[in-house]
Amino acid sequence: MSITSAAPALPVEPAPAPAPAAAAGSLLDTRFAKHFVLVCGLVPALLLAIDAKSGSLGVNDVNFAIRSTGMLGLVFLTLTLCITPLRRLTGWTWLIGVRRNIGVYGCLYIAAHFAIFFWFDRDASVGSTLSEIVERVYLWFGTASLVLMIPLALTSTDGMVSRLGKRWKLLHRLTYVAVVCGVIHFYLLVKADTTRPLVFGVLFGGLMLYRLVRGYLDLRAELAQTKEKLAAARKQGARGAKKKKFWSGELRVARIFDETADVKTFRMVNPDGGPLPFEHTAGQYLNISLPIDGKRVGRSYTIASSPTRTAYVEISVKRDGLFSKHLHANIHEGDTVKVGAPAGKFFFAGHEAERVILVAGGVGITPMMAVIRSLTDRCWRGEMYLLFAVRTRADVIFAAELAALQARFANLHVAITLTGDASGSADWTGARGRISKELIQKFIPDLGAPGPVMMCGPEKMMQATRALFVELGVPDARVLEEAFVSPAAAAAGSSGPDPLVMMVEPGAGEAAAGEPATVTFRKASKSAEAPSDQTLLEVAEDCGVEIPFECRSGICGQCKTKLVSGRVTMDVQDALTGADRAKGLVLACQARAATNVVIDA
Repeated sequence: MSITSAAPALPVEPAPAPAPAAAAGSLLDTRFAKHFVLVCGLVPALLLAIDAKSGSLGVNDVNFAIRSTGMLGLVFLTLTLCITPLRRLTGWTWLIGVRRNIGVYGCLYIAAHFAIFFWFDRDASVGSTLSEIVERVYLWFGTASLVLMIPLALTSTDGMVSRLGKRWKLLHRLTYVAVVCGVIHFYLLVKADTTRPLVFGVLFGGLMLYRLVRGYLDLRAELAQTKEKLAAARKQGARGAKKKKFWSGELRVARIFDETADVKTFRMVNPDGGPLPFEHTAGQYLNISLPIDGKRVGRSYTIASSPTRTAYVEISVKRDGLFSKHLHANIHEGDTVKVGAPAGKFFFAGHEAERVILVAGGVGITPMMAVIRSLTDRCWRGEMYLLFAVRTRADVIFAAELAALQARFANLHVAITLTGDASGSADWTGARGRISKELIQKFIPDLGAPGPVMMCGPEKMMQATRALFVELGVPDARVLEEAFVSPAAAAAGSSGPDPLVMMVEPGAGEAAAGEPATVTFRKASKSAEAPSDQTLLEVAEDCGVEIPFECRSGICGQCKTKLVSGRVTMDVQDALTGADRAKGLVLACQARAATNVVIDA
């Protein structure tokens, strides 16, 4: 980064009662800090220039200028090493934003130190300069420090940070070596009064000791978390062995809450009382099937409630689209709905990493809310960063709950940005505009740290935001997206035939009256009985045949399988195009055997 300030910083975490660290970050924002460093860094140079012009540098003015610039360079470089300990001790994340600026000043003063020595002390003679360096041991270390800082200065821009990625951090650890060389150079130079170089040496030693102790403590914490992850994995494996992966049945709508003008939350419970008949992970979703205009239609909705709340499950639905509008208008407290759960591979349980970045647009906040609720319920110790884009202040779903959670959990950081309606939210003090590179950089420190970036929202928003994170050095594989879209169906522009259609292929025998049909998996060379209430996918799972799937609601199309022979019924066919049906493809997650069938799986 250059010494000049970056783009204007945006306010973050506009919670009514932010944590102390968040409050400090809002007062001493990165923009102010960079301007402050810019001014402070120039002051010594200006004073030195004024004294030189007025002849106030003393009898040996060249020697005074050489020593002053060298001292200033060493001070600025040492300050860069103090940034990380100060940030960890105080929680002031804005310090990270000025570290490179301070380092650049250190390089400039050291360069000025050498330039004055070369130009005035050695009369700009290359030969004389090289001869002096060879003869003086203290100049060996000073020259080494200068040479080491050249690649650091050249790679101090945002572009180089993004281009080098993790290698940038490794390269800039040369700062430690440069400071050691500078301290030795200073010590050997002064000869008699070594107080000041020893002060620098003690400070550097203290910083190294802090780094060793902190590294040891971090390693211990990491080992403890690894043990917790292994225990959780064993426990999860034990639970998974006892319960089916996917459950389908009916739940009762116990309560309906108004979140915003067009978003309602539906809380569903077990009709028989007691806990839910399934387990899920934060970020997964469920499928709902309803009769609409005489046809059975299914849709998927993210589970917004935490998996720790086993007595109920919640979905938050925006009144947008045929199915969602039907839910808003026709489903009331006390109604029962047909549900299948859980599904989806877009989730975060907490053991995967020590940090998670959540990016939401509009009602895409629902999987993020499930993650936040789950992690805060369990007092997870990692860092959570939620970046939430909405059109207006009135569209902020879960606003009060997010503010309350922020007040209780210092490791939850929230930045909300309004993308429109400036007149209707005139008193808004938070960010405005679409998610930008500047907002990401200001809000989230150390983007290179491990942990996923989870995104859910409008497709264009996710594409644009993914590009920003990748540009900032986040590996593309770490950016995860959630979207319930069937590309094939969308491209075809057709919703397919009516639900409960029957697909017929000759060659399979009819099941005996009252007997379940038989499903033969041709590639796996396995056969199994198919009860009328089980889909082909569920039958496959029971007998160990792998069929890829994602949504289990007939929308994503991942489970398309060729029906070789027999007859099946399907409630939902959204992901099938006319060409798919002509090829005899069925959706394994929706198809139920009406006769003995053979499928190509």
